[in-house]
Amino acid sequence: MNESLVDPRIHPEWLRPHSIEWYAQLGRLQGQYSFSWHSTIAEPNAEALFADEVSQAVQDKKVLDIGCGHGGFTLQWSPIVKHITGLDITNDFIQTGNEANLSNVTFLTGNTKHGLPFEADEFDAAYNRRGPTSSYLDVGRVVKKGGKILGLHPGDGIAAELPGWFPNLFEPTSTGAPVLENLKQRLEQGGLGHAEIETIRSMEYFHEPVDVIRMRCFGQAPSIHEWVMGQCLTEVTRIFEINAAKEGLPVTFERYLVRVTV
Repeated sequence: MNESLVDPRIHPEWLRPHSIEWYAQLGRLQGQYSFSWHSTIAEPNAEALFADEVSQAVQDKKVLDIGCGHGGFTLQWSPIVKHITGLDITNDFIQTGNEANLSNVTFLTGNTKHGLPFEADEFDAAYNRRGPTSSYLDVGRVVKKGGKILGLHPGDGIAAELPGWFPNLFEPTSTGAPVLENLKQRLEQGGLGHAEIETIRSMEYFHEPVDVIRMRCFGQAPSIHEWVMGQCLTEVTRIFEINAAKEGLPVTFERYLVRVTV
């Protein structure tokens, strides 16, 4: 193991990524959920493919956006939907979304682990873009029969190269496919076991060494980012330059795309 690379989890201010506390801190720090690193995603770009499918599914519909973050993705559908509701657990994100003040867009705070705060058959369609998989336990109830539900979630193989290149800085990847198995289980429990799950894999290219550290420290306190930069940037730069291609440092970009009709 490369002892010159620190494990950022030992810092006393480290928060577990994607915990409620982590999201609340990100909301306070940024007011929005947007990645802090710079990169280029090669084709097929699962994020772009998902956006295309959402655009077709929400036309003239009453739509639910689950895990909407600060609402950037939600708001772009305002011109083509009847109405869209964004739901997220982080109050600061919801406040940012509500600043748009559009008549056919509503943002609400809610925890999907407690169920969705809507009536049965309230929506024509729903989507979940990197949001909580616990929503699949209840989303089939709130979407009308025949309505489409789309989901996009990080795959088990995402950025699998980083722990090998930057040991200690990145924790080892899990064996098997725990994310996919959890996704299948949640869909099954929510009566959506007939869903199609497609794995879309390409490459993401980090533009410069600092982007590796930005990714690792995303959502953490500025003190952690500064500490990791001071401890690791020289070695990260060395490893980056050894392994980089012309486009940047190549790592696996993987998403699970969920398609289901209620």
